[in-house]
Amino acid sequence: RSPLPAGPATAVRCGPELTSPEGVEAQTCVLTQGTRTGTRTWARTYYRNATGDPLEAVLSLLAPDGGSVRMRCAVGAEDAPGTCETPRKPVRGRPAAYAAVAEFAGRAGYGPLLLRTGSNGGGGAADGGAGTRTGAGDADGGPGN
Repeated sequence: RSPLPAGPATAVRCGPELTSPEGVEAQTCVLTQGTRTGTRTWARTYYRNATGDPLEAVLSLLAPDGGSVRMRCAVGAEDAPGTCETPRKPVRGRPAAYAAVAEFAGRAGYGPLLLRTGSNGGGGAADGGAGTRTGAGDADGGPGN
């Protein structure tokens, strides 16, 4: 049985919005949605890149059983809001036990780590702070929106 009502309701748990000295701004969230076929969860990071250089983001969804899903996203050099998202996966266990971490680095991921952000709750090391909201439809917002 899903902990969320069937339909488009999406629960969103986000960590704090963080900014690096180099100019990367990001906020990372775990989203959970109940549907008629079950409950699914995924990670999303909202970002802005004011460094003037292209970056790479690696976004990980951390499951309570130790499993993870990782997505690499190219982050353009323009100072415009963007998002990176993992695929949606069936929830195993408690949805609140999932966590997400996003890491931003230069030179196709081989440069120095510029920023690491995490969702709150769930996975311990990924704890990023406070902020929980539940709303209808998909969650929009993030840095600069």
